[in-house]
Amino acid sequence: MSAGWGHPGGAGYGEGVLGKGVAGRGDGADLQLRLRAAGLRLTGPRRRVLSALGRLGHATPEKLAGALAQDGGGELPASTIYRNLESLAGAGLVRHTHLDHGAPSYHLEAHGEHLHLVCRRCGRVIEAEPGLAAELARNLRAGHGFEPEVTHMAIHGRCARCGESADTAYPPSQTTHAPHGIHERNE
Repeated sequence: MSAGWGHPGGAGYGEGVLGKGVAGRGDGADLQLRLRAAGLRLTGPRRRVLSALGRLGHATPEKLAGALAQDGGGELPASTIYRNLESLAGAGLVRHTHLDHGAPSYHLEAHGEHLHLVCRRCGRVIEAEPGLAAELARNLRAGHGFEPEVTHMAIHGRCARCGESADTAYPPSQTTHAPHGIHERNE
């Protein structure tokens, strides 16, 4: 398990985002140094985006906007949220992945590297260790000379709960968009 992992919404997940650095790693000065190294300052909107991501775990910009509208600091324009997510990702403080064809899902870098197992039926997103894709990576290197980055990718299929269902088809009318589904760790 990667250092810094915590269950979204669980005890300790987003604690220390601002007081101890990024999700409990280092101190507040470390966060300031990392931002300055990227040519950024810890502005009010940036502070709110980091705190909201710490609380939510994974979030699309839309879900983040909803959380920010309720954090007591007032609404932030969508352009401000996107700009801050992009600059924080550039500074290495935030990561994102595309779980489906919609908006990317963001999380704090300290949440660690992981795979996203996306159920096409119920929308559940299960986090799994990237080492589980090691054999796939070896096969791609050996067969195609391709060096895959499997540290933060989405794999689509059917979760165990939905796999027990008698209906094995994936009807488009029942397919949900994963970023709005349940996000959980597989330990």
